[in-house]
Amino acid sequence: MRSHSALLSALVERWQPETHTFHLPVGEVTVTLEDVIHILGLQINGEPVTDRSDSSYQFLVDNCIACFGRQPGPDNHVLGKVNLAWVRRCRDIEPCDTQESIERYVRAHIFCVLGTVVFPDKSTTSLNSKFCLYFEIFTGFRNTVGGS
Repeated sequence: MRSHSALLSALVERWQPETHTFHLPVGEVTVTLEDVIHILGLQINGEPVTDRSDSSYQFLVDNCIACFGRQPGPDNHVLGKVNLAWVRRCRDIEPCDTQESIERYVRAHIFCVLGTVVFPDKSTTSLNSKFCLYFEIFTGFRNTVGGS
C-alpha cells in the first residue's frame, strides 16, 4: 500500500471527532463499512461472523477453559474481559509437546494479538472472552477447506 502522506495530513486536519466525520469543501463526509472493506481489501463472501452478547462469569470460564485449557482466577478477569497478562502466562507455560498443547499455545497467542493489535481497548490489557468463540469458527473453517 503506497503512502499518501499529503492526503492523510489533509484528512487529519478536517476530522471532527464530535461527529466522527470529515468536513470537506464539498460537505460533511463519513467513513462507511464499505469504505473499510475497500481500504483493507476484506472479502465479504461466505458465512457471516455473528456476535453473542453474554457477560456472565460462567460464559467467561467456559470460553477460557475451551480456549486455553485453564480457568482464570479472580484477579484475571473483569466484566467478561480476560486479562491478557494471564493469557500470556497460559501461553508461556504450554509445553507444546502434543497437538492439543500447540493449538492452545496458538489460540493464546492469537488472542493476545487480537487484544493488543486488532481490537485493543484504551488499556490494551484485556479482551472480551467472546473472542474465544471465533476459534471454533476457525476450526470449522479449517476442517471444511481440507485441513485436518
